[in-house]
Amino acid sequence: MPVPGNGNRPGPAQAPSSRAPRPHPAPVTLGDHPRAGLYGAGLLAHGTGLAVTPVPPSGDTPPEPGEGEGPGKPDPRPGAAPDITPSATPATGAGHLTLLLVENDPAGALSIPEMLDASGKPIRVRTARNLTEAARLLTDDVHCVLLDLNLPAADDDDPLAVLRRLLDLAPHHAVLALTASEDVEGGAEAVRVGAQDFLVRDELDGRVLSRAVRYAVERKRADTAQRQLAEGRLRAQENARLERGLLPTPLLEGAPLRFAAHYRPGRSRALLGGDFYDTVRTPDGTVHAMIGDVSGHGPDEAALGVELRIAWRALTLAGLSGDRLLATLQEVLEHEREDEETFATLCTVDIAPDGRSAAMCLAGHPAPVVRRGGGRAELLPQEPCGPALGLLPRGRWPRTQVGLGPEWSLMLYTDGLIEGRIGAGSLRLGQEGMLALVREHQGAGLRGAELLESTVHAARDLNGGELTDDVAAILLAR
Repeated sequence: MPVPGNGNRPGPAQAPSSRAPRPHPAPVTLGDHPRAGLYGAGLLAHGTGLAVTPVPPSGDTPPEPGEGEGPGKPDPRPGAAPDITPSATPATGAGHLTLLLVENDPAGALSIPEMLDASGKPIRVRTARNLTEAARLLTDDVHCVLLDLNLPAADDDDPLAVLRRLLDLAPHHAVLALTASEDVEGGAEAVRVGAQDFLVRDELDGRVLSRAVRYAVERKRADTAQRQLAEGRLRAQENARLERGLLPTPLLEGAPLRFAAHYRPGRSRALLGGDFYDTVRTPDGTVHAMIGDVSGHGPDEAALGVELRIAWRALTLAGLSGDRLLATLQEVLEHEREDEETFATLCTVDIAPDGRSAAMCLAGHPAPVVRRGGGRAELLPQEPCGPALGLLPRGRWPRTQVGLGPEWSLMLYTDGLIEGRIGAGSLRLGQEGMLALVREHQGAGLRGAELLESTVHAARDLNGGELTDDVAAILLAR
C-alpha cells in the first residue's frame, strides 16, 4: 500500500451364494497383529478348506512349517489354531484394504472366505474377540470393521449397544454389521444407527463380502467428505456473521446528513480486509468520519484494522481529535501489530455542528473528494499531510480547515480505488482518473450509494477485472 506524501513506502445384484468349499482354495492374507494371525487362522480354516498364507515381514519369504516361529510351530494352548506370522508392512503402505473382524467365537461357525479388493489384491483380515481388543487394533490402516451383533453387551436392554459403542470407538472407520438370517430387521436397524451396511451370516461368500467391504469404505469416505463440506459451510457462515459484525454501524442519530458506504476486501472469499472506516456523532453535534488502510491484505491486517477502528471510535467519543487522537492511535498500532514494518494510513474529518465546515487530518492517506452545491467535484488539498501511523515514532498530524457551505457531498476512500490499472499497460487510474469518474457519474445524476458503486465498478472495468487491493469508500452529504 503506497503512502502518499511519504515516499510511497510499500507494505508487506448378487446371485445366491454357495457355502460349498472351493476345490482349489486361494491364499488369504491376514493382518499384522499377533492375535489377528491366531484367531484369523481358526476362522479361515474352520469348515472351509481354505489355505491360510501368512504375511512375512517386508523382504522375507514365508517360513517353512516347523521352522522357527512359523505356522508349523504348534500353539501350546489346547485347541488353538496355528500361529500366523504378522505383517511388518502397514496395509495402507502396501495399498491393501484391511478388515477388522470383531466376533466372539473364533472357533465357531463363522468362515471368512477369500476377499479381493477392486484391483485384485487380497483384503487383509484382523480379528478381535471383543471391543476391548478391537480398540487396540483400530489403527489408521484399518479401513472397515465387520461387527458381530451377537457380541455380549453391558446394556442388555439395547440390542445394538455393542454397535453404538463401536461407533464411538471408530468414528472414522466404515462399519459392517453381521447378523443372523432370522434378524434382518436388526441389521436394518444397525444401518439406521450408523453402520454403512449389514450382512447375513448364512449368506457370506467372497464376492458378497469383498463388495460389501469396498462399498462400505467408499460410502464412509463419501459420508465423511459430505460432513466435512457441511462443517466447512457452517464455519464459513459463522465467519461471515463474525466479519459482518465487525463492520461498523454509523452512529449518526440526530445528524441531518446522508451516509453511504462501499466495502470490498481484496482477499478471496473474505468479508473483511485491512481497510476500515467509521462515522459517529458526538453530543456536541459534531460528526466525525474516518477511513483508513492497514498495509497488507491478510487476516492479521484485517484484525488490526478492526482494532484501530474500535479504538478510533472510543477515543473520539471520549473527546480526542486531531493530533492527540492520531498519536494515541499510533500507540495502539505499535502495540498490536505483528510486524514492525506494518503501518496504516488514515483520513479523519470532523464536520462542525452547523455542517458548513470541517477540520481534516491526513496521515499518509489520499485526500477526500468534495462537491459543493451544484459545482464540480474536486480534490481537497493533499497538504499538509502527516506520516502514516507506525512510520515515525513522534509524528505530527496538522489539521486543515475546509469550507463546505450549505449543500455539499464528501467522499472518503482508500487507495485500492485509485491503484487499479487502465487497460493492459502500466498506467494507474490515480486520483485524477477517479475524480473524472466521479464527475461523470455525478453528472448523470447518481448520488449516495449508487455513486459509490458506479465509481468502483467503472474502476474495475478499466482495470480489466477485479481490483486486487481492498476498497473502501464512504460518502456524507448535506
